[in-house]
Amino acid sequence: MKQEQAEVIGLQALVWLIENEELRPVFLGASGATIEDLKTRAGDSDFLASVLDFILMDDDHVTGFCDANGLTYETPMQALHSLPGQGVPNWP
Repeated sequence: MKQEQAEVIGLQALVWLIENEELRPVFLGASGATIEDLKTRAGDSDFLASVLDFILMDDDHVTGFCDANGLTYETPMQALHSLPGQGVPNWP
């Protein structure tokens, strides 16, 4: 997956999270982000990675996000790994 596509998926995840009244405060508490961060850091790959990482912590979050956006359940992980600095290390 290309970085631009991963960023679009990250933005979709951010929108889904913002609209989810139950998960939004959990994300804010867990990440230390503020409501202002949700607005100003939407173009930040590291912030989008933290959103995807949060969603990937729970299968219900993954299925809810993917079902709402017509994505396969593997897509959030693929997107996360396609963002700069988020790839899985290849240990020898």
